[in-house]
Parts: sequence; C-alpha cells; structure tokens
Amino acid sequence: MAPQREWFEKDYYKTLGVPSSATAKEITGAYRKLAKKHHPDTNPGGEETFKEISAAYDVLGDTGRRKEYDEVRTMGPAAGAGGFPGGFGGGGAYRVEDMGDFGDLFGGLFGRGRRGGGQTTGPQRGSDVEAELHLSFEDAVQGATTSVNLTTDARCHACAGSGSAPGTRPTSCPTCGGAGTLQDNQGLFSLSQICPQCSGRGNVVTDPCPTCGGSGVEHRNRSVKVRIPAGVEGGQRIRVKGRGAAGRNGGPSGDLYVVVHVGRDKVFGRRGRNLTLTVPISFTEAVLGTTLTVPTLVDPVTLRVPAGTPSGRTFRVKGRGVPSGRKSATGDLLVSVDVAVPEVLTDEQRAAVEALAKVIEPPARDLLGV
Repeated sequence: MAPQREWFEKDYYKTLGVPSSATAKEITGAYRKLAKKHHPDTNPGGEETFKEISAAYDVLGDTGRRKEYDEVRTMGPAAGAGGFPGGFGGGGAYRVEDMGDFGDLFGGLFGRGRRGGGQTTGPQRGSDVEAELHLSFEDAVQGATTSVNLTTDARCHACAGSGSAPGTRPTSCPTCGGAGTLQDNQGLFSLSQICPQCSGRGNVVTDPCPTCGGSGVEHRNRSVKVRIPAGVEGGQRIRVKGRGAAGRNGGPSGDLYVVVHVGRDKVFGRRGRNLTLTVPISFTEAVLGTTLTVPTLVDPVTLRVPAGTPSGRTFRVKGRGVPSGRKSATGDLLVSVDVAVPEVLTDEQRAAVEALAKVIEPPARDLLGV
C-alpha cells in the first residue's frame, strides 16, 4: 500500500493510547476497548471518534502498513529533501510515481505525470468502501460466510475492464512503446514521467466501449462474498482486500471494510470470548445443593451446585465459550445462579417456611448498627 498524506499529520499511536513500541496484541486490545466505548450504537455522537479509532487500527493493526507508517513518521515532513530511498543525494534512479501518494505532494515540482487542473493521469487506486453487516448472535460466535451488497465503481461488465468495445482490443501505445512511462535522464538522477498519451497504461483504446466510455469502470450494484471469522464482536471492522471500488487507468481496486453488528441471543450473553448464562434455582436447591443441566453452544453439560450456594454465585465451565479462529484459546461459559423467591405461598408452604424460620438463626446484623 502506498503511504497516505495524513500519515504525516496524525499520530495513530496517540489515537489508540499506546506507545510506538506496543505489541500487536496491545494494539488490538486498545482498539477493542476504545471501539466498544465510542461505538455509535452505544455512544450516540461518537461517530467521528469511532472513525478516527478505526482508521488508526486499520494502519497499526496491519503489520505491513504499520511498518510503512513507522518509516514515514521517521522521515518526517521533510522527507522529500533526501529521506527517500534512492533520493536526490543517493545517486540512484528516482521515480516520482513510485512514491505513491507522495508523488501527489512532490510531482508538481517537476511537472511530471499531471495534466491541467492537477488531475493525476496515471493508474489510480480505487477508493476504499465501507459496508455494514448485521449478524445473528450464533453466526457471530461460530463464524459464517455471507454476502454484502454494494453500489460502487466496478469493472465494466461489457468490456471486462479493458475499455475497448466488445470484439476489439487496446493497442500498444506508440509514444512509450507499451512501457507506460517516458524516461528523462538528468545527470545525477533519472525522472520517470507518466506517458501523456496512454496515462501510464501502456496501451491506448482506439474503439471505446459504449457502456463505460473507455474507462473500463462503471457504477453499479454488486454483491461481495465475505467470510466472517468465528468470534467476531460487534463494532469490529473486517478488511476484505481488493474488493472496494475499482481502480482507474489500470490501477488496483480499493479495499472493502465490513462493520459488523451483532444481535442479541435469547439464552446467552457475551463478555469478550466468554459466554454468560443465568440459571434460576429454588431456595431449597441453594441450601441443600443440586445438579443442573445447562445448555452450551454444542451440547448440554452437567453442573454441580454445592450446598449453601448464595444467589449470584458464578461457576466457570472451561472451553464452552466463544471459539477462536486464531491461536487464542476458546473462551469459557460463565453460569450464574439466581435464587428464586416465590411471591405467593400455599398454606402448607407457608407453614413449612415458618417452621424452618424457628430453627434457623437469623444472620448477624451488627455491622448495620441496629
């Protein structure tokens, strides 16, 4: 990925509240904590903050992008003065277009690769696209393969992106001989100019496609298949590389970012990779102890509740939580018991409770000062 302009200005480490030496695990943990806090679903008005957090994680959460970002931040805003590999002072070949978005910053100094109005004429990467996906609790926990519908720039269906009318082909550019660039040797260094006739594509369209006008791109509806990993959480963004808007002039497509929204389950709750479950028990079961059969995502398990269990006590069932598609272990099932107090008693039940009250000492209340 080519470095972006905002990398000069924005400190993504500061946005996520981590040091530049943070590990990948620390960065992911910081992102999830902030995303949960500022997600628009739970924090109305936090859309901009959530976008900034997500943009920071898109870079720092990807090993390759983080490396490029760190290099750019090391170079600083004055990188064009010689901080780039093969720069002016290094004696190597210097290609303005190889600098990606930096070419937008410095290309104007040489008058290369641009036409009137500052419009880039070379290959252009397609824009990134964001889509929202609503999943059931079960699909989010177990993972799923589904599709999202988009309306974006896409490869022209009529010419398959070639730009030429069906039945015809582009021809090799006579100006650059199919190279897409024109070399301009200037002593100590060499500049490479995008061919003005073919805009860097290496070929020219002599018979344009009537559907896309020769651009190879059309704006239309399309469906993109997305694989959702097991254990995805609400608010998480999943990157689908190369499935965003189509590029122009032979440029690559952008990326698709899918924002996941997870529905509630009737039985289970969720706390990170752990599932939560509340089971009611009677007063006598809490006093005397009991054995419960509780559901899990796969099959029921037996849980022993010891005598004298207070209401609200939580039991942990190992390995019966949210599965992980990565190296981290599957979470646990956390079962909390809720002692149910009957609101209405029969005469027989009331008599039994009153008899029990006579033989059980009341709890000490000395600390209450009464």
